[in-house]
Amino acid sequence: MVKVGVVGATGYTGEELVEVLLKNPDVEITSLSAIVDKEKPFSNMYPRFGKKISVVCGNLDVEKVSESADIVFLALPHTVSMKFAPLFLSKGKRVIDLSADYRLPEKTYKKWYATEHSDAANLEKAVYGLPELNRNSIRTARLIANPGCYPTSVILALMPIAGAIAESGLDVIADSKSGATGAGRKAAIALSFGEIDSNFKCYKANAHQHMPEMEHILSGSSGKEFKLNFTPHLVPMRRGILSTIYVKHKGLPDAESIHKLYGDKYENEPFVRVRPLGELPEIKDVSGTNFCDIGLTSAGGMLVIVSVIDNLLKGASGQAMQNMNIMCGLDEGQGLV
Repeated sequence: MVKVGVVGATGYTGEELVEVLLKNPDVEITSLSAIVDKEKPFSNMYPRFGKKISVVCGNLDVEKVSESADIVFLALPHTVSMKFAPLFLSKGKRVIDLSADYRLPEKTYKKWYATEHSDAANLEKAVYGLPELNRNSIRTARLIANPGCYPTSVILALMPIAGAIAESGLDVIADSKSGATGAGRKAAIALSFGEIDSNFKCYKANAHQHMPEMEHILSGSSGKEFKLNFTPHLVPMRRGILSTIYVKHKGLPDAESIHKLYGDKYENEPFVRVRPLGELPEIKDVSGTNFCDIGLTSAGGMLVIVSVIDNLLKGASGQAMQNMNIMCGLDEGQGLV
């Protein structure tokens, strides 16, 4: 039995983590913590967990969590996780971090998150937790940097042809739409119902902190410098991401050959589904699942790739448990299918 603790259990990803971990028969949740006014049973905070879990959620005590858990999930804000990850690692715990604190090189992190990284030693040892890319390294990792939600959708959509795109010097436009939970559970006017309902907006065009993550990972996976243009949008729905990626077809193989590359690349991946050529997926196809569905079409000299995920599952908590399953030698899809 794998004993786990969730730090930051009251956020969207923390709550979703509890949901998926409870479905895994080889997992025991031994600790739940967050910033709370008064500790109380998690099921009192979220009544839908009534009779499912009796663990009390209180403020973080690193010693208590370490005494009861083998693996610690950090569902904390960016710039906060790096304060706690080294504490758990020093006590021999394996850590899966859902923030951005261990995804980027030190200088890049400072540029995009406007703060010095306080745990450079562990940053260099962290494994980027995209199973489709780093499965072997994940098995033995002590610290997993769980990918961002936008990067998961875009990287999986581009990885099979990233090298060919970079080689041809083609421009890439990644246009992504996300539900409101992607921003986390927090009080913000821009995320209030009155601002989101019946609205649709673009934000941080080519200035979103997930863009360097995409470029860094795709450069590493392809062995060539990879650059893209990334424009995120907020749509009036709770969860889900749809990324539409545009690449000029000139210099690339024909559409049928590209589609075969995708089929071959992901044929044995349990959570990536490639649609028939010309068939494009929708968010409803993956909502509530850990799947990434990918479709391709080509028209007017443009290759169009569409990728859809549930941002709280394959984009966060589901992928985190997928990583945990790999680390612990369990069936990769346990609790997720």
